[in-house]
Amino acid sequence: MYFVAVALLGLSGLFYSAGHHEIGSFGVSVCTYGSAFCDNPMIVLAGAGLAAAWGMFVSVR
Repeated sequence: MYFVAVALLGLSGLFYSAGHHEIGSFGVSVCTYGSAFCDNPMIVLAGAGLAAAWGMFVSVR
């Protein structure tokens, strides 16, 4: 579950960069398919936080 949280954290950064036109033509294609996430990358960041919290909740030590 931590892997999912890290992946979502990376995607949040990608959508943030694409939404602010910082990664060139690749950002245009990213925002074409995920325009809602480019407008508000906090949605993906919240999902990363929930995944990390869930991972801590279900971890067995």
